[in-house]
Amino acid sequence: MPRTYPDHLTAVTRPRDTAAMAYDEELAERLRAVLQGEAGLSEKRMFGGLAFLVNGNMAVSASSKGGLLLRVDPSETETLVARPHAEPFEMRGRDMTGWLRIAPEGVQSDADLRRWAAIGTGYARSLPAK
Repeated sequence: MPRTYPDHLTAVTRPRDTAAMAYDEELAERLRAVLQGEAGLSEKRMFGGLAFLVNGNMAVSASSKGGLLLRVDPSETETLVARPHAEPFEMRGRDMTGWLRIAPEGVQSDADLRRWAAIGTGYARSLPAK
């Protein structure tokens, strides 16, 4: 079950699991800061990383391979892959339409991280709540 937090809790006051983490904790904290205040936000460990879900739909994840795993509108996949540091997400040798990997270089600035996170949350918000 994903963790949910009341809106009044900040990234600093949220409880943390202390188990070893296989993802970039600093990137996860930056995502928390960017996504703070997003309605329906929860966190869940998925795909070896820490995913941020909107109304139960994955939006963006601090990937275990560094950078982001990003959920996008499948019809936008080709357009978004043309951007620097973005590539299709591959699972078992197959490109997954509607999912992107964003290299760590693509989220070094807070502005870049906000842009990518907004794409993921926008798409997740458009899906029926789970």
